[in-house]
Amino acid sequence: MTPSGRAAAAIALLAELDAQCFAPDARRRPADAVASDFFRARRFIGGGDRRAVSELGWGVVRQRLRLDWHIARIGMAPTPRLLLLAYLLLLERRPRQEAEALFDDSHFGPAALDAQERRAAAALAGRALVDPAMPEGPRLNLPDWVLPGFGARFGARLAQEAAALEAEAPLDLRANLLKTDPAAAAVALAAEGIEALATPFSPWGLRLPARRPVTGTKAYRDGLIEVQDEGSQLIALIADARPGMRVADYCAGAAGKTLAMAATMGNRGRITACDTSAVRLEGAGKRLRRAGVDNAERHLLAPGDRWAKRRGGTFDRVLVDAPCTGTGTWRRNPDARLRTRIQDLQELTAVQHDILLRAAELVRPGGRLIYATCSLLPQENEEQMARFLAHDARFAPVPFDRLWPELRPGVPAPCEGNWLALSPAAQGTDGFFCAVLERAS
Repeated sequence: MTPSGRAAAAIALLAELDAQCFAPDARRRPADAVASDFFRARRFIGGGDRRAVSELGWGVVRQRLRLDWHIARIGMAPTPRLLLLAYLLLLERRPRQEAEALFDDSHFGPAALDAQERRAAAALAGRALVDPAMPEGPRLNLPDWVLPGFGARFGARLAQEAAALEAEAPLDLRANLLKTDPAAAAVALAAEGIEALATPFSPWGLRLPARRPVTGTKAYRDGLIEVQDEGSQLIALIADARPGMRVADYCAGAAGKTLAMAATMGNRGRITACDTSAVRLEGAGKRLRRAGVDNAERHLLAPGDRWAKRRGGTFDRVLVDAPCTGTGTWRRNPDARLRTRIQDLQELTAVQHDILLRAAELVRPGGRLIYATCSLLPQENEEQMARFLAHDARFAPVPFDRLWPELRPGVPAPCEGNWLALSPAAQGTDGFFCAVLERAS
């Protein structure tokens, strides 16, 4: 494709993303799913061109809040054409004439800029992406609705944390203890030309200095490794699922934490992966088989299901990896900061409380309820814990300060206090929260 052809494809991709992800009446599909469908329908776009078009599209998505501000500042609406033009001028710092030349009205290129678009180009050229006149949201590249929660969480560190949410996320792996150990897994990856270093906190974690495709490696196919952020691994660690226990992963999804806990259990005992999605549980089954897990079962949670009632008070550990806003993963999912809204937070906090109440009934006396999110917002974390503990006096926190030395003796703790609270800037992980609550004997 010519450069103008790539620009036209990027504009078409941005139009699809707006229609399906970001518009007020959009279905709000994940952007990667929309992009996958977009390129599947255009198989004539080769690999190199696909990467170039993707980089343009994702570049706009990552900086959309700032680009929208600049375009509104000059009194215009953020059309896909103007968004790409603003990206070329403000992010790639292209000369105005070079950026305008891509709109060449060629057979495969975008239509030529009209008079209003040319005036926009003239107004945007030479501007700094982060303008001193910007309000706090665009300046930090955060939607306005998270600012109160982020401010309460981070205080003076807010700018540092916001910058970390824009950085590229590392690729973390977990060595599958059912088949190997971290040192042997690193050797297996090295044999395939992939360097992996131990993570600072997780005893099973490996981090790649540079992102590499690992799902095609023999180590991955043989189930020696799983892709899992170190923060997610730490949640499985402090769940402290041991051999012989009965464990429920109540919101299992694709079973990443189920896999990790099955490994700490040494395939002894019983772990039940629960979810409301049959599709997610089907994917979980494939991962469990590849990892060599044979002490796990899957259960589909459905309305009218009596499974939970029949098993009430029988589990040693119940992990609630609750549905949440996912604000802690925005460096991996930049489109989520555009798709997620204050209404989602309000709905999710109600859902989280309801799930906690139901999951708590599964915990045996003396057992533990583990609550986790990939959110940085107090409303989904500390405030959710305060609400639950005020409701159910049978449970009390097991302080993280007490848990960590038992689980990782001699290793400095990633944080202090009652809860595990991780962020990209402070610990280099995704943003996670985890609380361990014990039911009175």
